[in-house]
Amino acid sequence: MGVKLAYDTWGEGPHTLLALHGFTGSGASFDHLRPLIGRSVRVVTVDLPGHGRTPLPEKTGRDGFLETVDAVVQLARELGGAAESVDLLGYSQGARLALAASVQAPERFGRLIMESGSPGLHRRQERSERREADAKLAGFIRTKGVDAFVERWEALPLFDGLRRLPAPQQDALRERRKACTTEGLAGALECLGLGVQPDYWPSLHRQRLPTLLLTGDQDAKFTNLARRMAAELPVVWRHAFAGSAHAPHLEAPEEYVREVLSFLQTPWYEAPQFEPAILAREAAHS
Repeated sequence: MGVKLAYDTWGEGPHTLLALHGFTGSGASFDHLRPLIGRSVRVVTVDLPGHGRTPLPEKTGRDGFLETVDAVVQLARELGGAAESVDLLGYSQGARLALAASVQAPERFGRLIMESGSPGLHRRQERSERREADAKLAGFIRTKGVDAFVERWEALPLFDGLRRLPAPQQDALRERRKACTTEGLAGALECLGLGVQPDYWPSLHRQRLPTLLLTGDQDAKFTNLARRMAAELPVVWRHAFAGSAHAPHLEAPEEYVREVLSFLQTPWYEAPQFEPAILAREAAHS
């Protein structure tokens, strides 16, 4: 049967936006955006495997990743019905799964938004090294527990921007992370991690969905990745949020929502003489 994704729905807009959270998160990771989005879009927030109410996939490793991608596509099929496509947004881990789903079943999706995401690791040795690193981290979680892991995770330079959030927001974020289970987080590393993800770089030039790549300009690694992706994707826009790091949806929520809604609400069509050239809108801070 495969994994069944738990989800919640809010908003009343004419279009459906399927939102996939990052590692240690849940569908509730986007709740703070509700008053900003209002009734502009119908938002479906998913609990990814090992997080919230969704169990881990039946399969492990790469097969578990692909099983999860199948689940995202199936949910989009259920939400959109026979003809309607849904838009897809993903953050970090969720961005990687969103890209994978759009590559597998582009007919099910209208537009793609990737925040701080990656198409994967191109070299086999890199994937092997990342799998080994994720396995060690999974072992740490199983041995030391979630609280010790969260302390270690929050200290990563990647999340410097989150340490500038007001104390109540930091506390709420920490509590959401600590609500994860030991096996859920460890298992998610082993089946959804970058090391088991297929390499989607070769698929980018065939991706015809209008795509928005979002990063924080303080996150040099993922901003550079977004630049590289923009050079491969045929229909792409890119924006780097000034002063933000890895999680602009948390660090600059008002600007983030303006960018997302502007992208979703802008009419787009494939011109009769469309050429697969790069159509990129560079932000002033790019």
